[in-house]
Amino acid sequence: MEFNEAIVQLYQQNLPGGRLAKNQLRADCPFCKENGFDPSDKFIVYLNKDGFFFGYFRCLNRCVAGGFPLWFTKLAGLDPSQTPGFDPDREFLLQNVNYPAKNLNHEISVHTASMPDGILARYQEAGVGQDVLLDLGVGFNGRYLVYPYFQEDGNCYAAHCVFPDRLEDSFWHGNEDFFTEVHRIFNVQDIERCENGSLFLCVGEESLLVLKQLGFPAVAVPDLATLESLEPARFAFIKTLFLVTSNAQEADVSMRVLASRMGYKVRPLRWPAGLAKDYNLWQLAKEKGEGFRAAVSAMIAKARAFSPFATPKREYENFSEQLLMEGGSDYGALQCGFPLLDEALDGIHGINIIGGAPKTGKSTFLIQTATEMALRGIPVLYYDFENGRQKIYQRSLCRLSRLSAEQIRSQKFTEDEKQRYEDAGRKMQKMLHFFRVINDRQVTPEIMRRHIDFIRHETNSQYTVVVIDSLHKLPFKDFSERRTGIDAWLRQMESIRDELHVSFLVVSELSRGDGKSYSETPHLGVFKGSGDIEYSADNAMVLYPDWEQMQSASGENRKNRLWLVASREQSPGLVADYVVDYPYWGFTEHSPAE
Repeated sequence: MEFNEAIVQLYQQNLPGGRLAKNQLRADCPFCKENGFDPSDKFIVYLNKDGFFFGYFRCLNRCVAGGFPLWFTKLAGLDPSQTPGFDPDREFLLQNVNYPAKNLNHEISVHTASMPDGILARYQEAGVGQDVLLDLGVGFNGRYLVYPYFQEDGNCYAAHCVFPDRLEDSFWHGNEDFFTEVHRIFNVQDIERCENGSLFLCVGEESLLVLKQLGFPAVAVPDLATLESLEPARFAFIKTLFLVTSNAQEADVSMRVLASRMGYKVRPLRWPAGLAKDYNLWQLAKEKGEGFRAAVSAMIAKARAFSPFATPKREYENFSEQLLMEGGSDYGALQCGFPLLDEALDGIHGINIIGGAPKTGKSTFLIQTATEMALRGIPVLYYDFENGRQKIYQRSLCRLSRLSAEQIRSQKFTEDEKQRYEDAGRKMQKMLHFFRVINDRQVTPEIMRRHIDFIRHETNSQYTVVVIDSLHKLPFKDFSERRTGIDAWLRQMESIRDELHVSFLVVSELSRGDGKSYSETPHLGVFKGSGDIEYSADNAMVLYPDWEQMQSASGENRKNRLWLVASREQSPGLVADYVVDYPYWGFTEHSPAE
């Protein structure tokens, strides 16, 4: 039998004469007589199959506390194994609590009986009747409202005393062992009553009272600190937990802390924009009056499960926005300035790892690439652990001015050279708005994210290029963790790439081949120190020297070959030759056929 039908049948079989109409089963209450009440037509079971409270029952006389089918079975003395949803292997959270012999039960009953008319009128302004106050044992000690925190054993050992309309004036009374946060759940017994069903969790006893007046099951905590400290296991057998806080940023933060620990079952009730800070259910009940039930029902209908996933609608919107971004000019502008390389990669996107033999000019290659992109207004963060800021700037000035480092240091120029020097200086000053060098050897992924956020805001750009020179010199905890440290950094780069629209250009060391040289056919295995490069890199490239490194070669005769070893989107193969542009610290790109 289908689960919902089995629930309906359970109630119909045990409520003779019950009448089913408009998703409600009305019957004489089977518990009223033994409690001294008239049972006639006082028992309601909510049977809306599309609602969160399907199967919830309550007595209009409040002769027993309401709950879901397993609680009904217990009250009625029925065999629990015949109840839909019963799990004989279910293990409840066992708390090692030594309940003392002395309790506050008599004192609480005295406070409840001595509630003055003025205090009753205060509650009635929010629609809360005396029957609800009696159910929960709420009383008044002559100065303070007294909220008794009955425990699972049915006794009260501590009470929260609150000055009316001045909630910050409060204290705890009773056994100090029960002042701690683990015991601060008001009406805690509703948790058991709502097994396999829905329950409200409120911050503040007053919010609970207005919900109980409507007939909803609810528990409350006195403050946000207690909310954050709640043990999720206590709500393990609640299917849906509606979380109600006040309209405040700190309340929203606490709600998220708890919801992230409890997961999908939590459905926060959201407040509409424009309400006053700290606005809560108590104020809503006073304001809405008879319309309060409809207002709460609307909030329930709009409540969405706390989820690590975006809604399907938002997910499609994000996908569509990304498509538009990728079709825009900013995305297409992510070109390195070497035409053959840009064609081979279709621009600089994702994680691009460049390995190379020592002294092949990997840093020079990336400095040229990074600064050319920055000159076109693309924000670039250059994490340098090889050369130093001054050397990077000097080499860039050499390339832009077509002057050697010796000429720049001597400051001896012809008129034409002086003009080139000054023009290059102006270009560099403009470029540095988009080009930031970081030499911090304590950089972390969190710091890198802050750098990215800053330069995106500073340049008003959707995209950022991050250059890392080099992967093997990124900071790790200690040298013994180098392999795992590199892999961890690659995982972080993947996350940053996807979340912040970042393209990476990363230098990697290579392993020597069988002949202890760097001349073997390039493949993914030549990258040093990390097996994760083949999984993380969107493009893996190798820069090999095409000249005999052990023999003397003038700068202008040095040529390197760049191979695309592996790519997620493009075809691997030889990309281009790069000839040293001596002595200007740059390269010129040539087709391999030239």
